[in-house]
Formats: sequence, C-alpha cells, structure tokens
Amino acid sequence: MHTETLQIPTLDGHADAFAAFPDSGEQYPGVLMYPDGFGVRPVLREMAEELAGHGYYVLVPNFFYRHGPAPVIELPEHIGADARPALFAQLMPLIEAHTAELVLRDADTYLEFLTDRPEVSAGPVAVTGYCIGGLLAVRTAVAHPGRVAALAAFHAPVGADGLDNLSELAAEVHFGHAETDLTPEDLRRLNQALAAAGVEYTSEIYPGTVHGFTMSDTDDFDPAALRRHWDRLLPLLGRALGNGGGSR
Repeated sequence: MHTETLQIPTLDGHADAFAAFPDSGEQYPGVLMYPDGFGVRPVLREMAEELAGHGYYVLVPNFFYRHGPAPVIELPEHIGADARPALFAQLMPLIEAHTAELVLRDADTYLEFLTDRPEVSAGPVAVTGYCIGGLLAVRTAVAHPGRVAALAAFHAPVGADGLDNLSELAAEVHFGHAETDLTPEDLRRLNQALAAAGVEYTSEIYPGTVHGFTMSDTDDFDPAALRRHWDRLLPLLGRALGNGGGSR
C-alpha cells in the first residue's frame, strides 16, 4: 500500500490531504473521502487504506485547511463523551465558517486534482463522507452529476440543504443512517426524494446505532455497523466505477 501526505493548491491557499492507493504502478478509480467533523486523523487514514486495498485511489482532504493543517484542533487518542463539549466548542465555529460556497469551491479543486493524478484512471469518480463530511459529499455529487458516479454517506445530515436539492443527483447512492439521526418518517420522505430523482439508491437506518458509528476512536463506534458500511460501500463502488476491486 502506498500512502502520502499532499498539499493541494486551492483558490484560498493549500489544502493538506492524505492519499492511499495500491502500490502496483497501475491506475485506479478515484474516490474522494470527506472525514467527519473531527477531521483527518489515524482512524480516517486506516479507513482510506482499507478502501484503497480494494483497488482505488482514495483522497482524504482536510476541509478545515483554512484554519491550519490537520489536526486543526488537538484531539485525544480516544474521543469519549466527556471530551465532546470542549471539542465541539472549538469545532462548531469552523464548521459554520465552511459555507456551501466554500465547499463547492474546494470540491472543484479536489475533483480536478483527482483527474490530474497519474495514479487515477480516466472516467467517473466516487464521493463518500462521514457525519458533516457526508453532507459535503452530497453537495459535491449534486454539483458534479457528470463526474460523480457513486455517492455514499454515513451518519450524515444528507437532507440539510433540502430534499428538493437531491433532484440534481445522477450518482448511484447509499445512505447509512444512525438510528438516533432520523425517524422512520424522515427516512420515508428522504427515500421518496431519492426515488423522484430517478437514481439507483439504498437508504437505510443501521439498527441499534448512534451518530458516529463508523469511527473506532469514539464511544459511538459499532463494529457490526462498520462491517455493514463496508458491505454496502464496496459493491456500490464496484458497480458504479466498474472496478473488480469493489468486492470484499
């Protein structure tokens, strides 16, 4: 496995990023992976490497780069409930400052970067994200329907921009929701919007989960839900990107 830390030129400076891809000298479909609100850290690097091992070039940008390199705030090795209030007091201003305009400006740059990488094969890419990163993934896919073939988001506020916005999607979609994040009625309305968009999709509540269930460095981690996440994500990428590495 090849990994590297990158500096991506943007209109507002340089975004630091982590990339992982197989060490074979071939080209692979590109995947843009947005981290959760705690940002790029060891658990995200591990997930990127896991995904890359199935035959993808995975790019994980620090979308808070305007405030400094990752980690933008000091994080404990394990993020427990007692640490969250102080961490979110620091993170919420950064999240609020990362406006939809900035998200889309950066998304253009990240997708262009993937297009230009010699390790990335020609053709469409996938976008995935966790928590607030899932919303960024949705915004990226909506803005680039001709470029993004697969969209996945986990324990994410995917409808935060309004369900009508989903009508612009062209990607195949998987949304994995925490049981604490939305009600069955919310899920029904969301899935109606996806059906109306005419895209292939799966959108489901992962049983017994709370927000953040994919992140092994938090109290919210659920190993069974993480396995379910891989069981949904890998086939989606295999179908949408035409890559045999999508099986697990």
